[in-house]
Amino acid sequence: MSEILQSVSPVSGQVVWSGRAADGRDVQLAISAAASEFATWSQTTLDHRAEICRRYARDLQEHRHELVDLISREVGKLPWDADSEVAAAIAKVELSIAAMQQRRGNQVVGESREEVGADASQVAIQRRLRSQPLGVVLVLGPFNFPLHLPGGQIIPALLAGNTVVLKPSEQATAVGQWMLDAWRRAGLPVGALQLIPGGIQTAHAAIDDPRVAGVFLTGSREAGRAIHSRLAGRFQVVLALELGGNNPIVVLEDAEPEHVANVVSFSAFVSCGQRCTAARRVIFVDSWSSRRQLESLIERTRQLRVGMPGSDPPPHLGPLISARAATRLKQTYDDLIRLGCTPLLPFRVDDACPNLVSPAVLDASNLNQSQNTAMGEMEWFGPLLVVQRADSLQEAIVRAGQTPYGLAASLLGGTRDQFESFSREVRCGVVNWNTSTTGAAGSMPFGGLGDSGNHRPAGFFAIDFCSDPVACIERDLLVQGDPWQVAR
Repeated sequence: MSEILQSVSPVSGQVVWSGRAADGRDVQLAISAAASEFATWSQTTLDHRAEICRRYARDLQEHRHELVDLISREVGKLPWDADSEVAAAIAKVELSIAAMQQRRGNQVVGESREEVGADASQVAIQRRLRSQPLGVVLVLGPFNFPLHLPGGQIIPALLAGNTVVLKPSEQATAVGQWMLDAWRRAGLPVGALQLIPGGIQTAHAAIDDPRVAGVFLTGSREAGRAIHSRLAGRFQVVLALELGGNNPIVVLEDAEPEHVANVVSFSAFVSCGQRCTAARRVIFVDSWSSRRQLESLIERTRQLRVGMPGSDPPPHLGPLISARAATRLKQTYDDLIRLGCTPLLPFRVDDACPNLVSPAVLDASNLNQSQNTAMGEMEWFGPLLVVQRADSLQEAIVRAGQTPYGLAASLLGGTRDQFESFSREVRCGVVNWNTSTTGAAGSMPFGGLGDSGNHRPAGFFAIDFCSDPVACIERDLLVQGDPWQVAR
């Protein structure tokens, strides 16, 4: 008997979705349906697949307010944040179609003609790039962007001709179900997208099925390592990992304190810090202005309102996904204190709502080399920022790199040459200048280096891990002749 699965709103505490978690048999049936549909779906034209994706985007637009409300209720996002996610999910369709055409379309990359035979007949020769879908792919979605991030893998996977099995986060199953229904309304065949609600055991059952040709995860480093180990020896399975980060933002002396306060606080605390690109560390290059920059940041952070969606006045930060998440963040905060950090803004939880957490700031200026290294190994998900200091940009880059992660980094202030040095040396997949670490464009790749990914960037480049490139040399006539004569 399958366990009962419930998704509980972090806003109201009410159950948003309830049902059975998919057990081993349910998973087998879902993968069987996807495998059966693959032959038909993969043979449909790209134009047909693109039209279904466009109908899906139109459905999202038509039901936008309903979907924003559902995302806000199920995962606690503030309405503006949920609406931004829906907008990104809609835009993902046209971006994915363009990526398919540019990066994986059926393309002639060269052609020539060759004279053959006594009569000098001409044979046309083409060098053509084709793409081959993988088969059945498994998408493991996160709770923090429950529509946009799994959609950013489902859409290119379907466009490439794959069929998909989706396991949404158990904390966002209602949004996953809504997505499935929207695809059905758009005319997607039932077998082309299957939903398996559940937790870790459900994911394991799907990963272990030999018919799965690709596994796409958005999640923590721990989850990525576990899946990588579980797939050991199955080198034919494409694994695309979009993992977390310990993201630095470096501040130079010429950056205006007010601008620093706005950009750093937004980088660290937007979505209550529940973004993989959120800044976890800010590194000030010591100067005449660094004290004012830090004071301005602390004052701006104090001004940020924390509250539930719909509160008046509107809050800047909503709730964490659960009280358990708040407890884990407090453990991280305590670990950092034991490591040697000192509080500039202490960790505070709302007395009435255990998942409402005010942004906390810690000073790590007195940490030694080994302590900084230990901090760089840590991964957390919430409104917690650590302050570091450096004597120069070069030292700041060294401090920024004291982590095995490599997802996002930003430089505030400085010159073009300084930014070029920063972008070369910081070793991250997303590197920004004078803007937040959370700024990512759908028209570019999105992924991390080191422990933040496995060289399978998503975003515009997600189409690459959804299919295999096939090189073809094509002659329009089989002609007489012995290739061994040429080989001798």
